[in-house]
Amino acid sequence: MKPQRILWADDEIDLLKPHIMFLRNRGYDLQTANNGRDALETAMAEPFDLIILDENMPGLTGLETLALIKQKRPHTPVIMITKSEEENIMDQAVGSKIADYLIKPVNPNQILIAIKKHLHSERLVAEKTSRDYREEFADLSTAINNAASIDDWYSLYDRLVFRELELANAGTNMDDLLATQRREANSEFFKWVRRNYQGWLESEAGNHPLLSHRIFPEVVFPMLDAGEKTVFVLIDNFRLDQWRTIKPLLAEYFDFDESLYTTILPTATQYARNAIFSGLMPVQIQKMFPDLWVDEDEEEGKNINESPLIATQLERYRRKDRFSYHKINDNAAGEKLLREFQRLESDNLSVIIFNFIDMLSHARTESRMIRELAATDAAYRSLSESWFRHSSAFEIFRRIAEKGWKVVLTTDHGTIRVEHPVKVVGDKNTNTNLRYKLGKNLAYNSKQVYEIKTPERYGLPCPNVSTTYIFAGPDDFFAYPNNYKHYVQYYSGTFQHGGISMEEMLVPLIKLNPK
Repeated sequence: MKPQRILWADDEIDLLKPHIMFLRNRGYDLQTANNGRDALETAMAEPFDLIILDENMPGLTGLETLALIKQKRPHTPVIMITKSEEENIMDQAVGSKIADYLIKPVNPNQILIAIKKHLHSERLVAEKTSRDYREEFADLSTAINNAASIDDWYSLYDRLVFRELELANAGTNMDDLLATQRREANSEFFKWVRRNYQGWLESEAGNHPLLSHRIFPEVVFPMLDAGEKTVFVLIDNFRLDQWRTIKPLLAEYFDFDESLYTTILPTATQYARNAIFSGLMPVQIQKMFPDLWVDEDEEEGKNINESPLIATQLERYRRKDRFSYHKINDNAAGEKLLREFQRLESDNLSVIIFNFIDMLSHARTESRMIRELAATDAAYRSLSESWFRHSSAFEIFRRIAEKGWKVVLTTDHGTIRVEHPVKVVGDKNTNTNLRYKLGKNLAYNSKQVYEIKTPERYGLPCPNVSTTYIFAGPDDFFAYPNNYKHYVQYYSGTFQHGGISMEEMLVPLIKLNPK
């Protein structure tokens, strides 16, 4: 491997020989210049990995040399060294995108640290990140085996997502090891949910997680009761790792109170989102408001009655809140909301839904091009971040912050990348979702699924007296024996929801307080 090349320009370069020898002894190929003009000519004649410029050189100053170098070598990091502590000079240097700014006198170790920061940071970060994960691996495995409460699973999932993002950002080669550990965690989580889910729904003692139908009573209503204008934002199909990806964009405008909550089953819009907005379990919606419930076999959209469901919840709790409801399916709808933003001021509760990530997930399944753009979880996160950065959604959040309104940001469910087919047989009335099925004549291996044979006890509608629900776990998906190979090839590697996994069930619930 060739030594990295550094150019150091200073009109007193002869006085810096000890510094130069120090760096050369550490393997750097270091060339020198004693004025700006020579530095510019040398930098234009051959490439350097890093350039060090003295700011106060006669003739062509350091700042002037910097500007000319940046025209031709915009990606070469430049460290500026100066005797001056004038803020104006610092501002000009920073505005010219220097890599670092050092005040004389400097010692050799200061220079070395600055060089390492800009030439070796990626390697050093990757090494440190890999080392940290190796040291935590055994502890995470212990946490997976010992998780006994929902708080244990929240903590474990948070740690796994943190490690996933750290390893991905550092460009390590440990992604496969973490993926294996995450699959192990999801396998144990699936078993744990099978043992505990019924108890959550039957418990009245409060020893259960916060579930979908309790979001408004336990989170939103207390904020309204405190007299706070509240905006409830739901991003469909939104996972914890995606929240962590867009969080830095919002950090300038909000402080965050971050938590997780647990979605009900199935982790699908028809059930989980309608439970949020109605404050009821699906079977209760069907019985109390049959005109607002859409069965699986009906062709109309499963989330077309969200605004009326919100109204029924407010009415049941005898609340007098004025609310508005806005569904953003495309950028045109977002721009329309921005044009009419002043109207939100008349309501103490505004509900906004963004469907982009859900549409991205479905498009990824159906479009070969989108599949290639979102081939991995990291790429899927990147597309989500790019959408948010450049969409009307970001501007809507900025406007909300300007108004000083509080925000509850959450989702109805997450999504998981599926890899392993599980055979299931159903009649023509069986639903099409790949992560859960319901029907009266299902054939399956009961050891591979979570089955519910008495749906109403689990808060689920029962279209037929013999209806059974089954849910896929870890990264499985249901496939029919007919045309099996084509089915498996088409859906393997796609993002799906409806079943049981940490990614689908443990989802972000964030309170955003404007700065």
